[in-house]
Parts: sequence; C-alpha cells; structure tokens
Amino acid sequence: MLAEDGLVVYVPRGVKIDRTIQVVNILRSDVDLMVNRRVLIVLEEGAEAKFLFCDHTMDDRNFLATQVIEAYVEANAQLDLYCLEETHYKNVRVSNVYIEQQADSRVNHNVITLHNGITRNRADLIFKGEGAECNLCGCVVADGQQHVDNNTMIDHQVPRCTSRELYKYVLDDRSTGAFASRVLVRHGAQKTSSEERNQNICVTKEARMFTQPMLEIYADDVKCAHGSTVGQLNDAALFYMRQRGISLEEAKLLLEFAFINEVIDQMQLTPLRDRLHHLVEKRFRGELDRCEGCRQLRMEK
Repeated sequence: MLAEDGLVVYVPRGVKIDRTIQVVNILRSDVDLMVNRRVLIVLEEGAEAKFLFCDHTMDDRNFLATQVIEAYVEANAQLDLYCLEETHYKNVRVSNVYIEQQADSRVNHNVITLHNGITRNRADLIFKGEGAECNLCGCVVADGQQHVDNNTMIDHQVPRCTSRELYKYVLDDRSTGAFASRVLVRHGAQKTSSEERNQNICVTKEARMFTQPMLEIYADDVKCAHGSTVGQLNDAALFYMRQRGISLEEAKLLLEFAFINEVIDQMQLTPLRDRLHHLVEKRFRGELDRCEGCRQLRMEK
C-alpha cells in the first residue's frame, strides 16, 4: 500500500541476458525519510538473468527502507540474485525475497552486508518442480552497535530437489547478529538433498550471535544436514602468525578475511566477487567507514 518505487523485469522463454542488471538504490534527503519499493522478476522457461541490487546512503539522516522482491523461475531457467548493502548506522532496512522454482531451474541468491544500522533480510523459497536447485549464501561484517538478521525458509514440496545454505558473520565491538533457517521437506519429497550451515565469529566478548538452524522432515529417503557454530578467532593460528613477524592486528585481519572468503568465493558473478574481496579487506582495516557508491561497480558479463 505504501510502495513508492516499482520494477518489473520479464524475460521471455529461452532468452539469456548476457550482462548483469544492476539496480542502485541511493537514499538522499534533507529530512528523515521512509522508502518502500517493490520488484517483480519473471523468468520464462529456459531464460537466464543476473541481478545486482545495491543499497547506499548519502546523507546523515534517519532512513527506513523496505523492499519486496518476488521472483518466478520457470522450468530450466536460471536466476542469479545478489543484494549488497553499504549504508550507515542510521539506516533501517527490511528486505523480503520470495522465490518460486519450477522443474530443473537454478537459483543463486547472495546477501552481503558491509555497513548498516539495523537490517532484517528474509528469503522464502519454494520448490514447485522436480530437479530444481538453489544456493543461498550470505556474509555479514558488523561492528559498533549494528544489528543484522538473516531469516530463510526453504520449502521442498516435490522430490529430487537440492538446496544449500551458507551464512557467515564476523561481529566486532557490541554488534549483534541473528540467523534463523527452516528447511521443510514435505510428504512425498523423496530424494531431497539439503545442507544448511551458519558459522560465526564474535571478535569481542560484547558481541552477540543468535542462531537457530532447523530441519523439518516428513519423507524417509532424503539426505539432509544442518549445523551452526559460534566462536572466536583461533588463538593457535594467531600465535603462529605472530611468531613469524605478523602483528596482532594484521593476523586478526587475515583470519577474518579468510573466514568470509568462503562465502565470497562461491559467487558466480566474477566482477562482483573480485570487487568484494577488495571491499571486505578495506572494511576489516577500517578504511571503508562509509559506502563508496556504485561508481566503481560496473558489472560485466
């Protein structure tokens, strides 16, 4: 009802878009502002498309940004959907993504939070056709009093579908993170393969992480696994690097960077992957104290 901006992308049957469609959302205002946007993506049978949504703030104001993204991926279609947030501590962002997959379709959905205030990301995915596959990944770098939630729901309604999840958090200072994931395997959804992992590092004793991976299985011929870990940086690894002349701060940075890289390296979009390696390193070094905008993110094929 309050939506102000909308985007509809329709990709006809068999059409494969070579270049990535990049949508840049820049919040600028002289007063506190609320923005609500709605996105609809329809990929017909055999179509392929890649999307990158970037959120940025340019003014020192309180912003509330909400978005709903709906994606319908027909048989043998492929969707790559990337969401990157680089805002500031006065920004509140609520994002809901709903994806429906048909037979033998492929979806890669990645969420990256580098700077924020309060963020809540939700992804709901439904398998409607056999042989479909999805990969959900996310990484969070937070400090100060930033807060990031990631909530996912994967509904295996039909047999022989595959889902994979990997979310990683690095929390510093008094920041907090939350992760909740539910994988539902319904009656008759045999030969389902599902894996969900959430791994987290709390750099300080004041940082907090709340995690709840869940499996709900009503079929007897499935291969499913889930797990979650919360810990601190490895003292033995830090000691090993310091013995070789690496400072404590640099050793911590190297461990944090290597930890997050597992998520970034799974991204299929090469220019974004290379750019994120650079941005994440600057973020850990404290050099990325506000978003740089999208001028340097020109996505190629």
